[in-house]
Amino acid sequence: MTDIITKYFPHLTERQIRQFHALDHLYRDWNEKINVISRKDIDNLYEHHVLHSLAIAKLIGFKDDTNVLDFGTGGGFPGIPLAILFPNANFKLIDGTGKKIRVATEVANAIGLENVRAQHLRGEEEKEKFDFVVSRAVMPLPDLMKIVRKNIASNCRNALPNGVLALKGGNLSQELAPFGKVAMTELLSQWFEEEWFATKQLIYVPA
Repeated sequence: MTDIITKYFPHLTERQIRQFHALDHLYRDWNEKINVISRKDIDNLYEHHVLHSLAIAKLIGFKDDTNVLDFGTGGGFPGIPLAILFPNANFKLIDGTGKKIRVATEVANAIGLENVRAQHLRGEEEKEKFDFVVSRAVMPLPDLMKIVRKNIASNCRNALPNGVLALKGGNLSQELAPFGKVAMTELLSQWFEEEWFATKQLIYVPA
């Protein structure tokens, strides 16, 4: 099940492999109680959700003590896969739906993630500062930027300046128009050969 992860991230530790492997049972079990992943899509958990989340790691490797906010995490994406991959970075997962945060919390606890904290919170209510805000198709980029600019710290500790990393799909020309040449667009197909990634993109906007 995790072969598609080790295919693109071959240097995982045994602990990381065990953590990724455990996600299948955990999400299947929780999905029966609280629908956080489409029932039709649960069989594609590793390709459509875990690997998709890890695309962010192909653009940037979060250094130790990097603080990352997962905005609108749902059941824990992209935050939980990234937290497994970067055990020395710190991740806060927020979502406006309490039952989804419960799933993210229970999954993180079950696999022993000590660098994750999840909170039932709307983005407008978040007051902390972070190096990066990550999200997966939560809302149009201009709307997202309006909410999270206040949460991005000024000090920079990574190769990329602090900012927003958003996983998106489809035609984004209208969403990107307000950002001119500032936004960076990366096609996920340059990193992942599976057909599902052909229309998927990662958008980076510095704060």
